[in-house]
Amino acid sequence: MPSYQYDVVVVGAGPAGSMTARYAAEGGCRTLLIEKRQEIGSPVRCGEGLARHFVEDTHLPFDQKWVGREVAAKAGADIWLKTTATAILKDDGWVRGVRAKRLEEEMNLEAKCIVAADGYESQVGRWAGFKTLLRAGDITGTLQYRLTNISEGHDFPDYCEFWLGTCAPAGYIWVFPKDESTANVGIGVSLDRLKNRVDIKGYLDRWIAQDPRMAHAQPLDMVTGGVSTAPPIKKSVGNGIALVGDAARMIDPITGGGIGNGMLAGMLLGKVLAKCNETGDFSEAALMEYEKGWRAKLEENLYRNWLAKNKLVTLSDREFDDIIQVLAEVGVHKLSVRAILKVLKDAKPELVAKFAEFI
Repeated sequence: MPSYQYDVVVVGAGPAGSMTARYAAEGGCRTLLIEKRQEIGSPVRCGEGLARHFVEDTHLPFDQKWVGREVAAKAGADIWLKTTATAILKDDGWVRGVRAKRLEEEMNLEAKCIVAADGYESQVGRWAGFKTLLRAGDITGTLQYRLTNISEGHDFPDYCEFWLGTCAPAGYIWVFPKDESTANVGIGVSLDRLKNRVDIKGYLDRWIAQDPRMAHAQPLDMVTGGVSTAPPIKKSVGNGIALVGDAARMIDPITGGGIGNGMLAGMLLGKVLAKCNETGDFSEAALMEYEKGWRAKLEENLYRNWLAKNKLVTLSDREFDDIIQVLAEVGVHKLSVRAILKVLKDAKPELVAKFAEFI
């Protein structure tokens, strides 16, 4: 069986994995990024909504097209598509690489550090001994159409929309415009609220059917998937291994958004890997700089939003309507859970009694 040697092997070419590979390669690590699918970024697994500040924070040049942005390759990393990790290579308590299959060829990919960027129930992380399984209440099933022929109304196409309540139990429906008549229209519903996975399509189809803007809408594509809405993982590094992005539970438990957090954490991890490569030390202790770094920037908000999510799912449609009405009348300058609750506390304190601990 052939073997290939790298300083860093990143498993998964999503936003977190790609950003990790970019900064590791820029920092001098001989880096390999592997992706099991035949194309990076396809099929789309999200609503494609991203706060602009994440682009600025991670120093990505802004491009209006945002097509085929191969940032890892431009930084010098090797990229292998149709390459699936099948097992971990371990020796004396250290992760030494992964066994992989590329098309029909099996091989060992040996590395000083393996980065698990392979999704919210990371197989690579689990093989290495991390607890990555989730309970149903911390997984949101998602389905999204790209619809065209949407009519104007409700300020479409100038705003992103979020619809809460019984239309999407313990989740929400989103409308993210892509042009004057096209949008990503999707839904997320907690798995513990579904009798079967087919129910999620029914929820979205019924909502679309009652919206007059969608009367002549036609689907261009449809994607399904799952999103973690769990608290941050307890541990994200070990000897010769680090977890990043969805694999480390960096998804916001309320919004389900993980692209920006994954990009930020990937940048931090890539920089730490470059330092480790200079010293030759990829131990858990050396990688702890990454763990402390991402927790300092993300953990408090992620954990707070997980607690708030568990309260949020108990609200009725009427309570949601009252909250939105107050926000429309009073306004909120910063869109965060804490900022919204502070506004509500002053205007209608009885609405936020359940959330007093988060203010």
